[in-house]
Amino acid sequence: MGHEAAARGIIATVLNAANAITVARILLVPVIAWYAHVRDYEAAFWLFLLVAASDALDGLIARAFDLRTRFGAIADPLADKLTMLTVTLMLAWQGWLPWWLAVAIVGRDAVIVGGAVAYRALVGRLEIAPTWLSKLNTAVEFTLLATLLAVGAGFADGEPWLPALMWIALATVLASGAQYVWIWGGKAIAARRAA
Repeated sequence: MGHEAAARGIIATVLNAANAITVARILLVPVIAWYAHVRDYEAAFWLFLLVAASDALDGLIARAFDLRTRFGAIADPLADKLTMLTVTLMLAWQGWLPWWLAVAIVGRDAVIVGGAVAYRALVGRLEIAPTWLSKLNTAVEFTLLATLLAVGAGFADGEPWLPALMWIALATVLASGAQYVWIWGGKAIAARRAA
């Protein structure tokens, strides 16, 4: 009995640790925004990498101990999106990222969120799992934003290949957004017909 109580205590601690990391990531978003705002790209770069590493860590903890929670399922992608969108808009505002790409990135997320809300209202329960194309898009966006921050900090020279990375990011933004519309639009039509 004592071993079971100890095991539950350890699991609760790990669960709380995973969720605490997620909350810390959300709390770091305005800090990253501030450093980007004052053009301290070095600090923004390291914090951006820290948030990405802690994203992997909280996911690893949750999976390793099979501790997925409703809070984590909502807060984890929210932390990712808040970080990526904040850095995207800050870099676009300061001229590091073209506005056409920033609009595409924000527009894709707006379409996905709007589609999810509409699906929930019209069809019912919605469980969105990221597709491989969406994961690729996230990786490309992260690489682009980290590269721009690194260039701003003087760590890298992105001149030769940065334009190509921007076009690749646009392609993955459009393709993954279209994929979500296709998949969930098809599911919504099928559900409405079945009803």
